[in-house]
Amino acid sequence: MTQSMGRVGSNAVSEAFNSVLKVEYAHRHTFATRTEACLRIATWITGFYNTHRLHSVCGYRGPIDYELHDHRANSAWELAA
Repeated sequence: MTQSMGRVGSNAVSEAFNSVLKVEYAHRHTFATRTEACLRIATWITGFYNTHRLHSVCGYRGPIDYELHDHRANSAWELAA
């Protein structure tokens, strides 16, 4: 993995994701080939990071729980209006 270079603050979200990916997954595993690394990282992203990992922006809930909760809250709010 290589560090991307850009203007300060221009890609903070992607830099934060890259940091999490490296610290929590890539540096803890050994991959035999580049293809294996791509497949296993893609599986980690879709199977864990996007579904179960607790995110600070979601109030330290998993994304699925956050979306389900917000969807219910928004639906109830729309019905009340």
